[in-house]
Amino acid sequence: MIDQLIEYDKELFLFLNNLGVESWDGFWMFYTTKFYWIPLYAILLYLMFKNHDRKTLLITILVVALMVSFTDQVTNLFKYGFERFRPCHDETVNSLMRLVKPSCGGRYGFFSGHASNSMAVAVFTGLMLKHKYKYLIFLMLFWAAAMAYSRVYIGVHFPLDIFCGMIFGALSGFGFYKLNKYLAKRFTS
Repeated sequence: MIDQLIEYDKELFLFLNNLGVESWDGFWMFYTTKFYWIPLYAILLYLMFKNHDRKTLLITILVVALMVSFTDQVTNLFKYGFERFRPCHDETVNSLMRLVKPSCGGRYGFFSGHASNSMAVAVFTGLMLKHKYKYLIFLMLFWAAAMAYSRVYIGVHFPLDIFCGMIFGALSGFGFYKLNKYLAKRFTS
């Protein structure tokens, strides 16, 4: 059964990856690069600052740092625990795919750190700011889903890599949101 699932995953990857066209490659490479999202993170930080007192904001910054470290480290544990090759290192698909990125990256790709980190940030910030910006979470979820898709588009992750990363990121974002609420209540009351 798992072998059949992996075959379907490879087929879906090849379908989605080969939908790409050169005229969109630059956009998706820009989108997938974390550095270019610093202005978004700054805006989210500003919205947190604007809507929370300084002590709560400090707790939130520490919790976000913990959350990103947690998702990053667990992602690495999974990558080296499962040792599933990235598509560009998988001999059964690498000659049939488009690799948009100049280099493939590490050998293993299960599960996607980009997908888990962006989904964790989306869920966490969406929940933190829901009382003031009720539609922000939907915008953030769309942003995170597009970030996940960008990894398939450029050829460095299979769909299951990003799907599992998104699920893990959503659970992490929710868990750290609850932790943040608990710590803020405990230390600011």
